Amino acid sequence: MQAAGVQRMLRERLAPALSPPYPLQCLLFAYLSRSAIFMQNSCIIYKTLHNLRISGYQGRSLVRQESGGAGFSADRGCLALVLNAIIAIASTVNYLQEARSATEQGDRTRKKRFLLRRQRPKTMHHKSQQHRQKLAAQKKIKRAIFYCLTAIFFCWSTANLATIAQKPYPGGLQGQEMREILDRGNLTEAVTRIEKDWEEDYQKYFEQDFAARDKTAQSISKTLSRLAVQTKKKPALIYAIPRTDQLELILILPDRPPINRSVPSAQKDKLVPVVQAFTSEITKVAQINTTSYLESAQQLYQWIIAPLEADLKIAKIDTLLFCVGEGLRTVPLAAMHDGQQFLIEKYSMSRIPAFKLIDINYADLRNSHVLAMGAENFSETANKQPLPAVPLELSAIARQWPGQSFINEDFTIVNLQSQRLQQRYGIIHLATHAEFRPGTPDNSYIQFWDTQLRLSQMRDLKWNNPPLELLVLSACRTASGDKEAELGFGGLALQSGAKSALASLWYVSDAGTLALMTEFYQQLKISKPQDPPIIKAEALRQAQIAAIKGKVTIENGQLRSSRGETPLPPSIPKLESKNLSHPYYWAAFSTIGSPW
Repeated sequence: MQAAGVQRMLRERLAPALSPPYPLQCLLFAYLSRSAIFMQNSCIIYKTLHNLRISGYQGRSLVRQESGGAGFSADRGCLALVLNAIIAIASTVNYLQEARSATEQGDRTRKKRFLLRRQRPKTMHHKSQQHRQKLAAQKKIKRAIFYCLTAIFFCWSTANLATIAQKPYPGGLQGQEMREILDRGNLTEAVTRIEKDWEEDYQKYFEQDFAARDKTAQSISKTLSRLAVQTKKKPALIYAIPRTDQLELILILPDRPPINRSVPSAQKDKLVPVVQAFTSEITKVAQINTTSYLESAQQLYQWIIAPLEADLKIAKIDTLLFCVGEGLRTVPLAAMHDGQQFLIEKYSMSRIPAFKLIDINYADLRNSHVLAMGAENFSETANKQPLPAVPLELSAIARQWPGQSFINEDFTIVNLQSQRLQQRYGIIHLATHAEFRPGTPDNSYIQFWDTQLRLSQMRDLKWNNPPLELLVLSACRTASGDKEAELGFGGLALQSGAKSALASLWYVSDAGTLALMTEFYQQLKISKPQDPPIIKAEALRQAQIAAIKGKVTIENGQLRSSRGETPLPPSIPKLESKNLSHPYYWAAFSTIGSPW
């Protein structure tokens, strides 16, 4: 916005409070129109100045909200200072103007009385005139004081603007206040702040009010304890907050107080490049016969897992829930490496948007019906690459689970909703392209036969009524390193209404997807009669371990899995023999939402 536009905007908003005879309006316009801070944040100014009659605390909250929450820049720190000062000055001006109006009203009343008494002695006339002169002098004194205070404020703020910008104290999880909370060891308050902050991230992205009940560290710990008894799997929750100065880890264990570990060596400017290198090395098809990913995989393990490892062992934890901040939400966590084995070989895991945003009820999936849908070829208007292994993927699911399967022309949104009205399905499996892209949820989609289901439309399908236990997307791709794409992937279960989701971070080969999905559904069904049913995250873990150990392979036209061999039909193009132990084939798949 140009300087003239800024001035017009401020004139419209401030004119009622800063009307003549006060010269503050001119001074304010001159000051603000020359300030790069306000030029860069004109939208924030417009929203923040919409209501000037607010307290200083409310002003700071509004500035923080309109400027993006945790990501205050140095300029926005100055913005907060000057806006709060403007609010205070405007409130003072309003007060003085009200006083002036009252005085003028009194003058008019006295004038009427004077006219009625004009025949009285002249001494009264002289007395009334002297009173008016006294009031006028008092107003001049008030004006002079106000001008002086205004000039002092603007001189001070101009002189100290650079100093203020060098020492910003941004809000949110990156702010000084959060730093002080952690330094005091008040982890209960820290957990509440984290949950609230990340809930706001997802609400803002999806433009939804999820209205979740607040969860304290103590209530989360008790919930984990209850689920440990129900599932015979002992879970723990790890918060990982990338901060400018260091990585903060908070661990919540069943029936124990939270634990905080700070990692000063994992500063954000060092952490992000390692994360990017890790993902890049794993997803390079040319590197699948190498271990080029190990260096970054081990470094991330040392930063994120090693500081908590002793506590995890003492508590005998076997399931991890990761609630992580921006930059870590699409990391292939399962492939982190301790030098001897992958993290997935130690723990089943799930990534969650916030604990307050997941369904914490446990249900047995063994008798669930599966609605399996997908496309080998798409309509011409879709312009999508074919997925030749989809027919075998759907038929493998249909052989193991009760339910229905539909392919190609029958793979439509209308048919999906129609089937759900006729039968209650606990699992929906969609073997199709899906992309989580930068920008709004409208940019991300799931491809059906002839149309796309936008991420923004998923909540309208009401998959939470009746409750959907699991949504599986077997051919996803997520834009790496993009905040909005991260929120789309991390909030998939939340937005769809499903209790849990299983999706991939990148497109995996047809062979890899077919093998892993077949093994996953086999593991999800396996359990001894006396044992509790296997949880979703553990079923995925067992499928991934089978790939790592070479128990799931493609050899001589046969799919070899833990349950035997499955011949590939002639309709499937020849798939070369594959050793699927490289993380490229299995680390992309992740449980999102509830692991249970």
